[in-house]
Amino acid sequence: MGRKRDRPDETPQTRLSDGRIARVAPSEITSGFEVDVDGTPQSHVDLADPTHLHFEYVARMGAVIDQLPDGPLTAVHLGAGGLTIPRYIAAARPGSRQQVIELEQPLVDLVREHLPLPRGASIRMRIGDAREGLGRLPSALRGAVDLLVSDVYSGAQTPAHLTTVEFYSACAEMLAASGVLLVNAADGAGLAFARRQVATIREVLPEVAVLAEVQVLKGRRFGNLVIAASAQPLPVEWLPRLMAAGPHPAKVAHGDEIERFVAGARPARDGDATDSPKPSLKLFER
Repeated sequence: MGRKRDRPDETPQTRLSDGRIARVAPSEITSGFEVDVDGTPQSHVDLADPTHLHFEYVARMGAVIDQLPDGPLTAVHLGAGGLTIPRYIAAARPGSRQQVIELEQPLVDLVREHLPLPRGASIRMRIGDAREGLGRLPSALRGAVDLLVSDVYSGAQTPAHLTTVEFYSACAEMLAASGVLLVNAADGAGLAFARRQVATIREVLPEVAVLAEVQVLKGRRFGNLVIAASAQPLPVEWLPRLMAAGPHPAKVAHGDEIERFVAGARPARDGDATDSPKPSLKLFER
């Protein structure tokens, strides 16, 4: 059965710069709200419990964040959506300092009006292209970021210029020595895009792990893969904790499994990169 649609005048919405419509509507399957753009779900936000991470790939990001050293984090987020992860960090790591770069001012305005940020959260919003915005961040952040999250979509696809060695090099320059990059990569059968993304990220940050639902990681269905990367080895003791954290059935690829996953994929560069694959609209039907 297709996903139930409210009449346009029943839910807050705004028109983005490219004509697409962003909406905020109550979730039909759990507590909280969903932000969608032209019918593609972008975020889930639970104002009553910011630590409630409903989307599976976001919960996997949360599991990685939970393994970072205790205390406040310095974090940079590329792509705002409903600001789910910034809200999570603000709740779980009080005192954290966060910067968010988002292309669409209307989306930021919609979310801030109808899904207001927690009082006291130190979350600075910046409007602009994610890659260009990295270069405009305060110089004091360079080499001082504990966590950088890249979760940028134009509609249902990640733009090509945010998938390359050159882009990830700019991300790596922001990270502290033990800082972690988290990337949301969506892919389907064969995982050609995801494999190339892992190969690309490893050109810059050699220590990589991939978290996904088992069937997604095997390339048997379209879904989201979370790529965690760092200049320093990701602690081995993370792995069983990440597996146990779920959502289940969960899989974490690391070490030799990453070598097999990449399987000769060629890193993407500015001259030959492509957008991420576009999922079928049926993927978002209820």
